[in-house]
Amino acid sequence: MAEAMAAAETGDTVTIGPGVYRENVVIDKAVTVVAADGQGTVRIEPAFGVALTLLASAVVRGLVVECHDGSAPAVLMAAGEPELTDCRITTRSSVGIEVRGDTRPVVRRCSVDNAGGLGVRVADGASARIEECEVLAAGQAGLVVRAGATARFERCRVHHASGAALVLTGPGSVVEALDCEFFEVNGNGVQAEDRAVGSLTGCSVQRVTDNGLALDTEAVLELTGCRISDIPENGADLRGRSVLRLRDSTLRSFARNGLSVWDPQTRVEAVGCEIRDSTGDYPAVWVSDGASAQLTDCRVHDVPDALFVLDNGSSAEATDCSFSQVRNTAVSVSDGATVRLDRLRVQDANTGLWFRDHGSGGLLTGVEVADVATGVIVAKGADPVLRRCTVRGSAEAAVYVSAGGRGSFEECLATHGKGFGFHVIDGCRTALTRCRAEQNARGGFEFSEPGPVVDGCVSDDAKPAATPEPARATTASAWRDAAAPALPSVPQARREALVDGGPAAGRPQIAPLPDCRPAEESLAELDSLIGLETVKQEVRTLIDLISVGRRRQQAGLKAPSLRRHLVFTGSPGTGKTTVARLYGEILAALGVLQRGHLVEVARLDLVGEHIGSTAQRTWEVFQRSLGGVLFIDEAYALAPEDGGRDFGREAIDTLVKLMEDHRDDVVVIVAGYTSEMERFLASNPGVASRFSRTVTFSDYSASELVEITRRQAAEQEYQLSPETVTALLGYFAVIPKGPSFGNGRTARQVFETMVERHAVRLAQLPEVTTEQLQLLLPQDLPATTAAAAGRVPE
Repeated sequence: MAEAMAAAETGDTVTIGPGVYRENVVIDKAVTVVAADGQGTVRIEPAFGVALTLLASAVVRGLVVECHDGSAPAVLMAAGEPELTDCRITTRSSVGIEVRGDTRPVVRRCSVDNAGGLGVRVADGASARIEECEVLAAGQAGLVVRAGATARFERCRVHHASGAALVLTGPGSVVEALDCEFFEVNGNGVQAEDRAVGSLTGCSVQRVTDNGLALDTEAVLELTGCRISDIPENGADLRGRSVLRLRDSTLRSFARNGLSVWDPQTRVEAVGCEIRDSTGDYPAVWVSDGASAQLTDCRVHDVPDALFVLDNGSSAEATDCSFSQVRNTAVSVSDGATVRLDRLRVQDANTGLWFRDHGSGGLLTGVEVADVATGVIVAKGADPVLRRCTVRGSAEAAVYVSAGGRGSFEECLATHGKGFGFHVIDGCRTALTRCRAEQNARGGFEFSEPGPVVDGCVSDDAKPAATPEPARATTASAWRDAAAPALPSVPQARREALVDGGPAAGRPQIAPLPDCRPAEESLAELDSLIGLETVKQEVRTLIDLISVGRRRQQAGLKAPSLRRHLVFTGSPGTGKTTVARLYGEILAALGVLQRGHLVEVARLDLVGEHIGSTAQRTWEVFQRSLGGVLFIDEAYALAPEDGGRDFGREAIDTLVKLMEDHRDDVVVIVAGYTSEMERFLASNPGVASRFSRTVTFSDYSASELVEITRRQAAEQEYQLSPETVTALLGYFAVIPKGPSFGNGRTARQVFETMVERHAVRLAQLPEVTTEQLQLLLPQDLPATTAAAAGRVPE
């Protein structure tokens, strides 16, 4: 082969006959070298040294390289832009394929079996592209990129290595891996360190003996659409100011932490990821020693604990995430760490949120905790702030504060628990502002001694304060004592402390839940709406059915089976949202719904951008709606005609399941155009059966639109002249009624335009009267109505 290489000229093709060539082959010309009888028939097997050296932009195809010199690589690529294709390297060398120096090689469909050392190493500033290659075995790491080198691995496989599957190390080292597989490795799956940078897309790491990912010393690693599973240690272990970014990736079946983040300035950022199925007894996400974690739209489930944040300076953020099926604690914050949790959903855990000690806290907004033993624990000086958070269905206290814990709870709800709603002991100075407790078995608020600061809180077990009877005085001293304010009924020692100016002025006062307005008032408002006669009749029929059903139950009879979910069809601006709100209020007044509030959403609020996120969003919206009405406008957008794999169908499937699970806790109303809603009802076999009644909202007539405009004018202290009414009637009679027609919204827009034109007209006058300031004339109508202003329908 050496003679053939010496005789070849640049651009030649050198064809090698079958056989074993026991020589060190050096190719320093841009030639093409191929096996005459096909792949695998030519074997290069020298006694020592490098078997194949490429020092030029040569192409080598189909050769077998065998080498047994542990001090040298089997294949060395050190210059030019060589290409190695369909070759098999079976060796016990220091490296199977070594790329170094000023070279830019491409290696395709090659295999490396090197029980004596590394599989492939790219070093010293080289840049390599490795495609569809396989490291069958390696005595050390499978793939190594170091010392400022750059490598791109596409569809490669590394297994049975006695070191990490992929190692990137050193400043300036950059790795990009696409659709690669790393498995059956005696070490870490991917190891990044010393300021190296890596990007993995569509890769899998599984069945390793150490961590799935190991980052240290300012390394930066980004994973997209990757899978890490069957890990005996941590799914990812981060230290030394390293950074890990995960997107749409999964970590499962790990024996220690899914994400283990240590040291100041070390951080992990995860978006749209799933962490599940822990096989050990450790938290899924562990943040300590000043590190930080940021989770967005992530799911953590089937784990012992979900998120543990420890040590002063450590922090974690979770936004639009769900933690479920947690055997112990979903979120634990201790040793001065802090968290920021926005719209987090915790379900099926022993403890929802636990703030353990002094300095531990954070800001929690819109967090929902359901089906737990204890919802929130605050102890030993911890001081979190919770705003608009909900604890539902706790087996013990929804919120428990003790041992010097504090905490601020603003507009929080504790409902349907088997213990107390808010249980504060040890005189903790907890601040409760506009909090609400409903249907908690032991009571809404329980304070064992003075301490909590309460403002505007309500509970369904609180009683209105009784008006004290006037004292009957017979002596001057008795009159003086009667005039003094009465102390609440507290133990004698505590009463003396209060009289002596103690820290609290007695037990904080909790008000009863405000009564919803009577059903008659809501029905009267419904009747006052312009038009909608058919709609009013439909709603009254439903109310009558519900009322009679309740009476039958009270009489010991079976109540008729009634599906309360509705379909509203019709054009925009016909009052669908208003009627839905009134319907909820009426059902709450009748005791059918707990709160009767309206939650209005559209496709954007239900459908996520990532696989699995749609079910999470839909669940979150449904939880907010419990006890009230979920109103889905333009519901047909969830089932587009050309939907294919559109995530909207996942939202529909989730809704159907939730409606069945909570059939008595919520009313769902879907709304949209008539024909499009027919497609929506046909999108899922269970949809039509759950919406048994359709209420049609017809377009407003011209006279009804005039009446809407007249009422708006009266509310704003304007008047319509008789001529203006006639002009409006003509305008509304001929205005196009196409898909963009807004009904009541159009009437409001016309009125707003009339007010503007009225202002422009009067601004030109030197003096105006009060009557002129109020009166709207035909010329104040929009300019485009001039032709229609004089036309009145017969």
